[in-house]
Amino acid sequence: MIKNLPWHTKLVLALTAFLPLYFLIAAFGTRIGIWGWQTGLLALTLGGGVILLGITALAALVSLVIALRAKPRRNGVLAAAIIGLLVPGAIFLVFLSAGAKAGDNPIHDISTDTANPPAFSAETMAAREAAGANPLSDYQTPLGRIPLYADGAEPVSGDLAVKSHAQIITDRPDRPAPLPLGGATREEGVAAVAAAMGNMGLKDIRTNVAEGRVEGVAQSFWFGFKDDVVARVGDTQIDFRSVSRVGRSDLGANTARIKELRKQTEALLGTASR
Repeated sequence: MIKNLPWHTKLVLALTAFLPLYFLIAAFGTRIGIWGWQTGLLALTLGGGVILLGITALAALVSLVIALRAKPRRNGVLAAAIIGLLVPGAIFLVFLSAGAKAGDNPIHDISTDTANPPAFSAETMAAREAAGANPLSDYQTPLGRIPLYADGAEPVSGDLAVKSHAQIITDRPDRPAPLPLGGATREEGVAAVAAAMGNMGLKDIRTNVAEGRVEGVAQSFWFGFKDDVVARVGDTQIDFRSVSRVGRSDLGANTARIKELRKQTEALLGTASR
């Protein structure tokens, strides 16, 4: 059946089938360490991927025009051209959605305590340094004075440049809140946070009851991006912090993670108190 299709339809089908394979290779190549995240995300996905989407859409458009002018019209050829337009269009919409999320989430370091965010242990800081992670930002310094946001091809500007992490987090409508300990002890709080992290699939979970600290590492499925998570269990409440190792924006992942970790920890504390 494919042998009987015109050349332009075969080209569109080949390009359309190659698209998901290309993006899978870019993502999982990053995850397993074949290349760095700059290559996998920036060069291959956002660079070469966008070009490939454009080529596929253009080929599909040409094929559609040829198919519409052909006599008699072949429904299979028309359908292949339409699919060749819809697939890259859908992927491009995903890119646009991610761009919008990046705009709504300009930072990658989120904490429930913006005055005194929970601190990471020396072990975590060493792991971040070994991985070439971004340095931790001061929550009170405006983004325009932090090299990660002030330098590069797209430095922050306008209102965002004069806002600090603390202000950006405080202004969030979905700002995560600390979790009151209630009648639970520090030991119970530490145990509940560690269990919740385990339930969420975090790795390298470490606890320090004396300091009231629980740490873990979250990893994204596609690119394998790692985020460091820490909880500080005090006398009256638990504060959470989640920080990406690379990039500027976290696309809202750290806020969502803290809220889920808080929810699961609260449920475990409630179960333990009964």
